[in-house]
Amino acid sequence: MLTGVRPSISVVVPMYNEEDNIEHALAVATDALSQFASSHEIVVVDDASTDRSPEIVRRLAAADPRIRVVRHERNQKLGGSLRDGFAATGKELVLYMDADLPWDPREIGRALSAMDVTRADMIAAYRYDRTGEGLRRAIYSYVYNGVIGVLFGWPHRDINFAFKLMRREVLDAVELRSEGSLISAELVTKTKNLGFTVQQIGLDYFPRSRGRSTLSSVGVILKILRELVRLYPEMRHPRRRGLAPAVPPGSPIQAEDRSAP
Repeated sequence: MLTGVRPSISVVVPMYNEEDNIEHALAVATDALSQFASSHEIVVVDDASTDRSPEIVRRLAAADPRIRVVRHERNQKLGGSLRDGFAATGKELVLYMDADLPWDPREIGRALSAMDVTRADMIAAYRYDRTGEGLRRAIYSYVYNGVIGVLFGWPHRDINFAFKLMRREVLDAVELRSEGSLISAELVTKTKNLGFTVQQIGLDYFPRSRGRSTLSSVGVILKILRELVRLYPEMRHPRRRGLAPAVPPGSPIQAEDRSAP
């Protein structure tokens, strides 16, 4: 992306039972993208919704070819939704946004400016204030971000927040395997550990006013912990797509490779 040149942007929106939110979210996002992108597409991943949201999105897509739908017949959770959504995109930059519109899409302009100024490969936003969603979720987030910071040596203020703007090269390199909500941490840590530059910016946060979130349930938290145990080694030393895992300098494996005939 060159200074002063508007990029093309793909937005991925995972959706499960969002009939009260999805039409408004897509309308506001479309308006913002028309301001800041040379061209855009919105890929909505319907994760086997059982309410009216699939019908609403199909109607919107029929009226606007820039809106596309990826349908899951079986619920595949956040990890499967984001992987399929990212795979369906084709623009220079890719942005992840939740269907309940937790931030103002016009902040895309500020994120693009930050990416341009810092030459970052990813802008990962954090919430200025998340107390509006309740003390319990705020505590969960504080502890989880602390654990990720300790395990991977890179503090992130809000690693699960649904704002990740990244260059196409990041998605071409990062192999994502998480099935659940760990995918945000997997995406950021693998991006960072593959040598890409990640910058953080703060955003105003709007707590959900319609519909219900299940992302702070006990089941979701336990799944994150199980996946973190399973995927920790490759999150710590990820491989680029099609290449061998990254090896830390001075490791026994690296030394052995150097001395091999």
